[in-house]
Amino acid sequence: MQKTIIPQAESKSADLIAQNLEQLKQIFPEVVKEGKVDFEALNDLLGNYGDTAEERFALNWAGKANARREAQKRSTGTLRPCPEESVDWDTTDNLYIEGDNLEVLKLLQKSYHSRVKMIYIDPPYNTGKDFVYKDKPGADGAR
Repeated sequence: MQKTIIPQAESKSADLIAQNLEQLKQIFPEVVKEGKVDFEALNDLLGNYGDTAEERFALNWAGKANARREAQKRSTGTLRPCPEESVDWDTTDNLYIEGDNLEVLKLLQKSYHSRVKMIYIDPPYNTGKDFVYKDKPGADGAR
């Protein structure tokens, strides 16, 4: 009788946990932190929002949960080119878009995935034009 030698790697079943974690990292990289799943972040990404008794060390601000909800809402807008307002429309490789930052980014996300080299977002602060943001102390009677 001939002895069969089975290499160590083949004598074990697949590490399903490691495979699942790797797949989760590929789909939702922001929910895997230090090799563990942040289930609260995953639930938020899946639209299952809940109040948390304890926040962890992170960048937080009032309205963050609502901002996540807004970011995940589907946009139904359409981007329309404006050749008459553009510079060198026929020869440029650049695109100028004016609109709500979040809505525009959501619209670009699918159509231009992996094709955008840079996005420059210029909020209209301190432009001297009409804008709701009060940039001077006391301008709105507060501060």
